[in-house]
Amino acid sequence: MLYEFRYRAPKTASEMIRLLDDHRDDGKILAGGTDLLPNIRDGNIRPAVVIDAKKIQSADSIAWSASEGLVMGNAVTINDVLRCREARELFPVLCDCARQLASHQIRNRATVAGNVVNASPCADMAPALLCLDAFAVLESASGTRQVPFSEFFTGVKHTVLKAGEFLEKIIIPASAAGARGYYLKLKRIAGHDLGIIGVLMVRRNNGIRFGVSSAAPTPVLVDGMLDKDGVDAAIVKVLAAIKPIDDIRASGEYRAFMASTYIRRLWQEIK
Repeated sequence: MLYEFRYRAPKTASEMIRLLDDHRDDGKILAGGTDLLPNIRDGNIRPAVVIDAKKIQSADSIAWSASEGLVMGNAVTINDVLRCREARELFPVLCDCARQLASHQIRNRATVAGNVVNASPCADMAPALLCLDAFAVLESASGTRQVPFSEFFTGVKHTVLKAGEFLEKIIIPASAAGARGYYLKLKRIAGHDLGIIGVLMVRRNNGIRFGVSSAAPTPVLVDGMLDKDGVDAAIVKVLAAIKPIDDIRASGEYRAFMASTYIRRLWQEIK
């Protein structure tokens, strides 16, 4: 479907804020475009203005410091994360989730910020950001605010982002460095298919956490567990926190069964 819109590419955050303030009702942000452009093509959304976030200075920067942690601009792609030495060495669970996202070609375009702002229940980057206590830095004409990802998702395709606000960067605190874990994702086919269920298990600070995708209206964080609690107790707690549904890809019952199966596998694998 052909559809005309105006294109703007701000060079600074202040220019981005001004454009978003002017187009609160009819503007959309372009990050990687892997969701936005197909939705425009299919006629699901019809923005008057598309505002490209990739041209902002340092938007594609990914940097580590012992004081601040891992800081990712809103144009950092999934493959940028996988190419980052500090991300691979200090935050391997982030990279485990990144490798499961779509195909190599899509990962060249898709951004971490776009993946979470799109707020799909099956967002692959969300489990890692939840388990690592990451937070979003949001900018608007009203100022800057920081929102932990545990509070970021509010429903299917909905977040705490307000009109005129954009996600400027994502920060994973230095205190989360070295967390051990692994992400298991079930797909209908090998390769880049959307997830039927995804489970990330992380061992950190003598505790155990799970990040679960495709099992509730939002990605889910389940924490507060210890080794001594045992795998059966962990399964009970995770199943109580998720709300898997029946859809074209799988039944809710099958999703719950596979979540339990993955928790058992992860419990044995991540020592």
